[in-house]
Amino acid sequence: MINSKSVILGFDPGREKCGLAVMASDRQLAYHQVVPAEGALATIQSLCRQFAVELVAIGDQTSAKAWFEQLTGNLPEPVRVVLVDERYSSLEARERYWQMYPPTGLARLIPKGMRVPPRPVDDIVAIILIERYLAQMGLG
Repeated sequence: MINSKSVILGFDPGREKCGLAVMASDRQLAYHQVVPAEGALATIQSLCRQFAVELVAIGDQTSAKAWFEQLTGNLPEPVRVVLVDERYSSLEARERYWQMYPPTGLARLIPKGMRVPPRPVDDIVAIILIERYLAQMGLG
Protein backbone atom coordinates (compact mmCIF):
# COMPACT_ATOMS: atom_id res chain seq x y z
CA MET A 1 0.00 0.00 0.00
CA ILE A 2 1.28 3.46 -0.90
CA ASN A 3 1.49 5.89 2.00
CA SER A 4 2.83 9.44 2.41
CA LYS A 5 6.40 8.21 2.75
CA SER A 6 6.41 5.68 -0.10
CA VAL A 7 8.94 6.16 -2.88
CA ILE A 8 7.87 5.64 -6.49
CA LEU A 9 10.03 5.39 -9.59
CA GLY A 10 8.47 6.62 -12.81
CA PHE A 11 9.72 4.95 -15.99
CA ASP A 12 9.00 6.14 -19.52
CA PRO A 13 10.41 3.33 -21.68
CA GLY A 14 11.67 3.97 -25.17
CA ARG A 15 13.67 2.15 -27.81
CA GLU A 16 16.71 4.45 -27.65
CA LYS A 17 16.24 6.51 -24.49
CA CYS A 18 14.18 6.22 -21.33
CA GLY A 19 12.94 8.72 -18.80
CA LEU A 20 13.35 8.06 -15.10
CA ALA A 21 12.08 9.94 -12.06
CA VAL A 22 12.00 9.18 -8.34
CA MET A 23 9.39 10.85 -6.19
CA ALA A 24 7.97 10.28 -2.73
CA SER A 25 4.21 9.94 -2.61
CA ASP A 26 4.13 13.37 -0.92
CA ARG A 27 5.32 14.73 -4.31
CA GLN A 28 8.91 15.45 -3.25
CA LEU A 29 10.99 14.92 -6.39
CA ALA A 30 14.34 13.28 -5.63
CA TYR A 31 15.70 12.47 -9.10
CA HIS A 32 14.91 12.79 -12.80
CA GLN A 33 17.07 11.95 -15.79
CA VAL A 34 16.97 10.71 -19.39
CA VAL A 35 19.18 7.63 -19.85
CA PRO A 36 20.10 5.42 -22.82
CA ALA A 37 17.73 2.44 -23.11
CA GLU A 38 20.56 -0.09 -22.91
CA GLY A 39 21.56 1.20 -19.47
CA ALA A 40 18.05 1.74 -18.10
CA LEU A 41 17.70 -1.55 -16.21
CA ALA A 42 20.97 -1.11 -14.32
CA THR A 43 20.06 2.50 -13.49
CA ILE A 44 16.61 1.45 -12.26
CA GLN A 45 18.14 -1.27 -10.07
CA SER A 46 20.59 1.25 -8.63
CA LEU A 47 17.84 3.82 -7.98
CA CYS A 48 15.67 1.17 -6.28
CA ARG A 49 18.51 0.49 -3.82
CA GLN A 50 19.52 4.13 -3.36
CA PHE A 51 16.00 5.46 -2.68
CA ALA A 52 14.25 2.35 -1.24
CA VAL A 53 11.74 2.39 -4.10
CA GLU A 54 8.51 0.49 -3.38
CA LEU A 55 6.81 0.78 -6.75
CA VAL A 56 7.72 1.37 -10.40
CA ALA A 57 5.09 3.17 -12.50
CA ILE A 58 5.81 2.36 -16.13
CA GLY A 59 4.22 3.97 -19.18
CA ASP A 60 1.95 1.56 -21.06
CA GLN A 61 2.91 2.43 -24.65
CA THR A 62 6.28 1.94 -26.41
CA SER A 63 7.73 -1.52 -25.64
CA ALA A 64 5.94 -1.49 -22.27
CA LYS A 65 5.12 -5.21 -22.22
CA ALA A 66 8.74 -6.29 -22.74
CA TRP A 67 9.99 -3.79 -20.14
CA PHE A 68 7.28 -4.84 -17.68
CA GLU A 69 8.42 -8.48 -17.89
CA GLN A 70 12.09 -7.51 -17.65
CA LEU A 71 11.51 -5.32 -14.60
CA THR A 72 9.33 -7.80 -12.71
CA GLY A 73 12.06 -10.42 -13.08
CA ASN A 74 15.00 -8.18 -12.17
CA LEU A 75 13.97 -5.93 -9.28
CA PRO A 76 14.29 -6.63 -5.55
CA GLU A 77 11.34 -8.52 -4.07
CA PRO A 78 9.20 -5.85 -2.41
CA VAL A 79 9.22 -3.61 -5.52
CA ARG A 80 5.94 -3.74 -7.47
CA VAL A 81 5.63 -2.76 -11.14
CA VAL A 82 2.40 -1.21 -12.47
CA LEU A 83 1.39 0.06 -15.90
CA VAL A 84 0.10 3.64 -16.12
CA ASP A 85 -1.79 5.27 -18.98
CA GLU A 86 0.78 7.20 -21.00
CA ARG A 87 -1.52 8.88 -23.54
CA TYR A 88 -0.70 12.55 -24.21
CA SER A 89 2.06 12.52 -21.59
CA SER A 90 4.72 13.75 -24.05
CA LEU A 91 2.59 16.77 -24.90
CA GLU A 92 2.00 17.43 -21.22
CA ALA A 93 5.74 17.03 -20.53
CA ARG A 94 6.64 19.68 -23.12
CA GLU A 95 4.35 22.15 -21.35
CA ARG A 96 5.65 21.10 -17.93
CA TYR A 97 9.25 21.62 -19.10
CA TRP A 98 8.59 25.35 -19.52
CA GLN A 99 6.96 25.50 -16.07
CA MET A 100 10.02 23.87 -14.52
CA TYR A 101 12.53 25.80 -16.64
CA PRO A 102 10.97 29.11 -17.72
CA PRO A 103 12.45 30.60 -20.91
CA THR A 104 14.92 33.41 -20.50
CA GLY A 105 16.20 36.17 -22.75
CA LEU A 106 14.86 36.24 -26.29
CA ALA A 107 13.30 32.79 -25.85
CA ARG A 108 10.58 34.47 -23.76
CA LEU A 109 9.40 36.23 -26.93
CA ILE A 110 8.69 32.97 -28.76
CA PRO A 111 4.96 32.18 -28.59
CA LYS A 112 4.21 29.44 -26.07
CA GLY A 113 2.89 27.00 -28.69
CA MET A 114 6.04 27.33 -30.81
CA ARG A 115 8.59 26.70 -28.04
CA VAL A 116 10.47 23.42 -28.28
CA PRO A 117 12.36 22.17 -25.21
CA PRO A 118 16.13 22.10 -25.87
CA ARG A 119 16.45 18.53 -24.59
CA PRO A 120 14.42 15.31 -24.44
CA VAL A 121 11.58 15.44 -21.90
CA ASP A 122 11.28 11.69 -21.20
CA ASP A 123 12.22 12.28 -17.54
CA ILE A 124 9.37 14.77 -17.20
CA VAL A 125 7.06 12.14 -18.72
CA ALA A 126 8.27 9.82 -15.92
CA ILE A 127 7.28 12.49 -13.35
CA ILE A 128 3.85 12.75 -14.97
CA LEU A 129 3.44 8.95 -14.84
CA ILE A 130 4.06 9.03 -11.07
CA GLU A 131 1.54 11.84 -10.67
CA ARG A 132 -1.03 9.94 -12.72
CA TYR A 133 -0.50 6.84 -10.58
CA LEU A 134 -0.91 8.86 -7.37
CA ALA A 135 -4.10 10.46 -8.72
CA GLN A 136 -5.41 7.01 -9.67
CA MET A 137 -4.79 5.88 -6.09
CA GLY A 138 -6.60 8.93 -4.72
CA LEU A 139 -3.39 10.53 -3.47
CA GLY A 140 -3.22 13.43 -5.85
